[in-house]
Amino acid sequence: MAQFRLPPNSRITRGKTHHAPAGATNVRRFAIYRYDPHAGENPRVDTYEVDLDKCGPMVLDALIKIKNEVDSTLTFRRSCREGICGSCAMNIAGGNTLACTQAIEDISGDIKIYPLPHMPVVKDLVPDLTNFYAQYASIKPWLQTRTPAPPDRERLQAKEEQHLIDTPSACILCACCSTSCPSYWWNSDRYLGPAALLAAYRWLVDSRDEATGERLDALEDPFRLYRCHTIMNCTNACPKDLNPARAIGEIKQMIAVRRL
Repeated sequence: MAQFRLPPNSRITRGKTHHAPAGATNVRRFAIYRYDPHAGENPRVDTYEVDLDKCGPMVLDALIKIKNEVDSTLTFRRSCREGICGSCAMNIAGGNTLACTQAIEDISGDIKIYPLPHMPVVKDLVPDLTNFYAQYASIKPWLQTRTPAPPDRERLQAKEEQHLIDTPSACILCACCSTSCPSYWWNSDRYLGPAALLAAYRWLVDSRDEATGERLDALEDPFRLYRCHTIMNCTNACPKDLNPARAIGEIKQMIAVRRL
């Protein structure tokens, strides 16, 4: 079950209910977490009744409709609406996913929407991802080489070598995986988390990169890497069907082989 980081000495209260227009027959209820740290009030859950006959099929469509037509103070991130940017990652019906790819019809009962678990909240459904991005930057997610590039062409690699990086390169840094991980909840100050480690793996298996030793040295730490206990929440939560847990296991194996 997802754990949510509440402000000190606070509790979630029941908020307002915004009813659907009269005559609406295809109505779904959305229970949405609301919190403004500058307001000095407890977090609350407001309920919005949405006429699905006048709404798009995805949860993001409902959120946009609520913001545009019912409550302009509702705050959330969104951009591409195609599962590419990762901006609209949030906890929907108890699981981390993208609001733009989560179909309303696939959820039964009232639809409960919270920000990503165990992260500081900027406002409403917007988590503070400062630490998350800093961890991503710490693995140096760029090509590191010592030999000069060929003067007349790019650095080449075989199709088999390219295939190794295709899947981990598909990560959109939505943070669904890291914020579903209990090890990350309790140790996010030191444990890099699934997303950053998946990104590290992407560069470790890149045949063009020449900093493998340095990268492994930086990861070989009781917290940065080995705080992973293979719970597998990260793989289950990934909206792009990636496997961060497997990548973390591969990194551990690389380190173990190097010790031999």
